[in-house]
Amino acid sequence: MSDFSLHLDDEAATLAFGRLLAGALSPGMYIALSGPLGAGKTTLVRGMLAGLGHQGSVRSPTYTLLEPYTFSKLDFYHFDLFRFRDELEWHDSGFSDYFSPAALCVVEWPEKASQLLPPADLNLRLAMAEHGGRDLLIDAPTETGRQCLERVHNEAAPPPAPGGPAASPVDNPDS
Repeated sequence: MSDFSLHLDDEAATLAFGRLLAGALSPGMYIALSGPLGAGKTTLVRGMLAGLGHQGSVRSPTYTLLEPYTFSKLDFYHFDLFRFRDELEWHDSGFSDYFSPAALCVVEWPEKASQLLPPADLNLRLAMAEHGGRDLLIDAPTETGRQCLERVHNEAAPPPAPGGPAASPVDNPDS
């Protein structure tokens, strides 16, 4: 499985998917999170952090560019590059050092620094849906990303009905 898409009806569904995704994440991953203003990027990150056990508030790092969170199994770095303007800012801040095997980095607005970022394990693209809610497209260009998506898909699939095939809430174009 390399990609899939799904519809998220509302903020609660976005948070729930973030919690589901959190269970499939592993240290060393980089997630690129794209979409227009108001599409739910930070809401999805809030869900991921809740799924990892964070119980405090989650601020958007729009002005600080980075909000760090520490968990027992990994360091979680939430970047928001909406206001990012200068390549020197990236180098002077040492942001590239955060992308390590012990860290999980989630970057909102990765296109603002695409030449500076490593290849993403997951590309998540949120868009406002025409009839409400959000549409989420996930692409997994690396083996690590594909394994993560497989874990998400396995967690999202309901158990098979007695005597019947398993149904999936995920629209998987690779199937």
